[in-house]
Amino acid sequence: DPERQRTRPVEKFQYEKAVLCFSKAIYLQPKQVLRLYVSLGEAYIQLCDFQSAADSYNRASFLDPGAFDARLSFIYYMQVKPPALVSAAGFVFSVLGAVSRSSLACLTAAGQHGDCLKELDRVISEGPSAELYVFRARVHKAMNQTACCLRDVRSALELDPECQEARAMQQHLMEASEDNRQQAVIRMLSGHLQEALCLINVALESNPENGHLSPSRGTLYRRLKEFISAIEDLVQAAELCEPKEEERKESSSVLKEVQLQLALTFNDFAVQCFSRGLYDEALLLLNKAIKEDRNMGGLYLNRGDCFFRQADWCYALLDYQQAEEMLSPNEPALRLRLAVIHSTLGSFCFHDWYFQDAADMFSLAIMYNPTASPYYEYRSKALRRIQNLKGAREDLIRPQLILTFHPGNLMTVCLFVQIPPMMMNLFPGSTVAQVLSSTKGQLLRDELTETIRVWESSSDPEKRLAAPPPTDETSKRLTSGLVINYSDDLSIILMANCLF
Repeated sequence: DPERQRTRPVEKFQYEKAVLCFSKAIYLQPKQVLRLYVSLGEAYIQLCDFQSAADSYNRASFLDPGAFDARLSFIYYMQVKPPALVSAAGFVFSVLGAVSRSSLACLTAAGQHGDCLKELDRVISEGPSAELYVFRARVHKAMNQTACCLRDVRSALELDPECQEARAMQQHLMEASEDNRQQAVIRMLSGHLQEALCLINVALESNPENGHLSPSRGTLYRRLKEFISAIEDLVQAAELCEPKEEERKESSSVLKEVQLQLALTFNDFAVQCFSRGLYDEALLLLNKAIKEDRNMGGLYLNRGDCFFRQADWCYALLDYQQAEEMLSPNEPALRLRLAVIHSTLGSFCFHDWYFQDAADMFSLAIMYNPTASPYYEYRSKALRRIQNLKGAREDLIRPQLILTFHPGNLMTVCLFVQIPPMMMNLFPGSTVAQVLSSTKGQLLRDELTETIRVWESSSDPEKRLAAPPPTDETSKRLTSGLVINYSDDLSIILMANCLF
């Protein structure tokens, strides 16, 4: 449709393109030349090219004398007195009467938007119309007040649902919002998070009802560690995702993504609190995270760490066991914590004289981490108290064997002449070297070597003694790594837990 092609640039405020289209149409459709000259003149007015506008209206007046005198007087006035435009606004409105509304676009083009808005507010208060709301929306758009522009567009559509200019502006705002969203995604992927956040904010102003924008901004806030803002956005997004009957499937998928991001935000906020020693706050946040998504094993692992720091050993064990059911059983960070918690509980049992229970706990600690030599020493002491001397002797040999597995330590062990008191009691008259080189020592060496080989083959050796650092990728995949890292403290527990 040629007519539609000519008017589309005007609807999209592309006045330079509109001038080109109308100029071509004048030569191609001579029967409509009067209307086309008028349209061309109006496009020039929007561009503040008043000389060209006057030329166009003069040609139209030649075809229809007297019909456009008022419009020409306004154009000549604009040519002669642009600096005094706003101060003479009252004169313009009184002289031009009905055509004063058309002059509002020229007032905004003169750069005096504030005074123009005041005049528009006055006119609208006297008699609102869709046309006036559209005019004011354009002024707000020129002032980059997108939210006010959208509000006026909606007001115009409420008064006249068929208003084409209002619909065109609404569509323009939605397209601008989508373009800004796509640009924000590109910035986010390239690591420019602040730029992405600015673009998302602009996109939200243009189309606040887009259910995908608030979760995106919430995710950006999370990555920027602005957790309060992230939670506010994600909670609001969850409220907007109430599934409607006709959009139930799409709303449900968006809601799941929002809940996932909310859980990750609570988790990352908890990590920050944990690193600052705010364990109660971290525990509260992790409870909220688990409420949002109960299928993340890493959340239970992190909550177990909070309980561990608060000396709530049983709750810590329960959370670690829950994580064990949900995560891979060979997860290095999980094994490390299960070993430490069982060793800790074993030490309490030992001090309470529950030696069999202590031996059982140390056995579980060894199962989760057979390379930690202190666990064998602890179990040896517990077995000795229940008169299991055979097991006590074997556990006393194993820590010494573990030392020999590392290159450079064998000579130290062989030259070690000071026999520990337990070695003297359980192996009277024998040195460490003699015990290790005995037949029993060789059998235990082969057994321990195979146990550690199987244990290491099911675990990444680089992750065995340290959890990964708290990165964004780790927090996204809680089931493949731990975001709370205090391996240094755990190593202290391993070395300083000699309470016997």
